Amino acid sequence: MNTAIVGASGYGGEILVKILAAHPKANLVAVTSRSEAGKSVGSVMPELRSVLDSLKFENSDPHALAARTDIDCVFLAVPHGVAAEYAGVISKSGKKVIDCSADFRISDPAIYKEYYGQPHPDEVLLKDSQYVLPEITEDGWAEKKLFACPGCYPTSILIPLYPLLKKQVIGTKHIVANSFSGTSGAGKQSSQAFSYCEVNESAKAYGIPKHRHLSEIEEQLGLAGQGPVVLQFNPHLAPMNRGILTTITVPAGQSTIEDLYGAWKEAYGGRPFVYILSADTRPETKYTVGTNRVDMSATKDERTGNFVITSAEDNLMKGLAGQAVQIMNLWQGWDETTGLLNV
Repeated sequence: MNTAIVGASGYGGEILVKILAAHPKANLVAVTSRSEAGKSVGSVMPELRSVLDSLKFENSDPHALAARTDIDCVFLAVPHGVAAEYAGVISKSGKKVIDCSADFRISDPAIYKEYYGQPHPDEVLLKDSQYVLPEITEDGWAEKKLFACPGCYPTSILIPLYPLLKKQVIGTKHIVANSFSGTSGAGKQSSQAFSYCEVNESAKAYGIPKHRHLSEIEEQLGLAGQGPVVLQFNPHLAPMNRGILTTITVPAGQSTIEDLYGAWKEAYGGRPFVYILSADTRPETKYTVGTNRVDMSATKDERTGNFVITSAEDNLMKGLAGQAVQIMNLWQGWDETTGLLNV
């Protein structure tokens, strides 16, 4: 299958390029970037000189991509608002679109406007799109025109919590999630706030109390069967390049740690990208960076009556590019690990 990437010079786009360049069943035939147009991929990403030096960045033109007959699937690695400009034009040409932005993650346009500060850019296409977190999304999604790839923070929270809500191991109240992200989660920026001296040797909370990803997290958790979920989400910027570590506390009620692990194993026992650690082990970001895996564990604090759940992932892999390729693999009927085990 022939693929293209819009916004291929950003952090997530670069990882997509590297994965698809080595993917045994996908050909990367087009990459676009407004800032790097005309340059070879090898000159912008020197590690790929011997692999993609003949492929050049093109201008980001949705109509040009839509008109091409040699492209089957387009990955959008551009900011929210911008992605919809490409998605509408490209999907009308019959190509599948996998969007890594937030434009199609929220099903309710009113919620999108509340959290993103602007009207939804394409409500018609929104109705024909599908949010896909492969480990929890119900079957039947592959017939849609557009697949919305989940956010990095939401993935680290939804995978641990969704089966617990579905099996009623936990309730919907008093859930608190504290997440720490590497600076690559903000994308390539030239602002002072993300300069080396500002982020090195420092950690800070931001986006409190209403980070944009909260809307996605609560909407998806609300689909688990217990009704609306209100969650306290506290994101932090950590002095590392890549990775997300999330710690969640939630009242255990009458449930035991065996109930929790039983729900996890039932949901994820056959899934290659969820690794369940023992209750006496804590996930670490250094062991998930470069993988498409979520590591997670939990313990029950008998003193407070809470479950304490921890997860770790690579924000640019399972939190973005790797998950997007996992979606492509499943859509095509390929093994979901194809091209993702040796990145």
